[in-house]
Amino acid sequence: MSYALNEVEATAKRAARGAGYDWGLAEEAAKATRWLCAQGLDGAAVLARLLEAGFAAELEAHVPQGIEGDWLADAPLCPLATGAALSDCAARLRDMPMAIGPVAQPAMLLPFAATAARQLGACVTVAGEGFQAVTDGAALHCEGTLPDAAARLTIGAAGSLTNPNPGQTRAEPAEAAWAALNRFAHKTYAPATEESRLLGAGAGLSDND
Repeated sequence: MSYALNEVEATAKRAARGAGYDWGLAEEAAKATRWLCAQGLDGAAVLARLLEAGFAAELEAHVPQGIEGDWLADAPLCPLATGAALSDCAARLRDMPMAIGPVAQPAMLLPFAATAARQLGACVTVAGEGFQAVTDGAALHCEGTLPDAAARLTIGAAGSLTNPNPGQTRAEPAEAAWAALNRFAHKTYAPATEESRLLGAGAGLSDND
């Protein structure tokens, strides 16, 4: 089924919050998911797999422990928290590439690389084993297959954008992924009370018929 990008963004935000991310990172997840879908990738599936990994429950174990040097860790890095840090440190990419890893769902880092590209006014390249992605901030070109996990990524202000992915105005997420996002999103809904049920659909205690 096809969905408007606005609907994808709204669902992704609620899903990320339902999975335990704070509202700030949930908003970042929503924008990132929308950006991936606009590039023709299944951002909903990428986010669903990330949320199912459960990083939000112990996020401190899945974030860079320092912003100096390369961002290497023992546990898989969360691409949302790592991507937000990358956006804040975009200027570092002017001097030399950064190594990051291991990273879960590295495709989710690409929207943050795009943010860095816009800040720098230059293309940013994200490369890992078997794939390379280049973005100028607005568009994206990928070579190879984006994996579910990457042992090490190299990110730098380099490359040129040729043959970008065709832009999309709607998304067609995998059915299972969309269902997973909605399951997480459902956790943000307040449970119905007797009062809310009585007020919700015209029902009430009195019958005037």
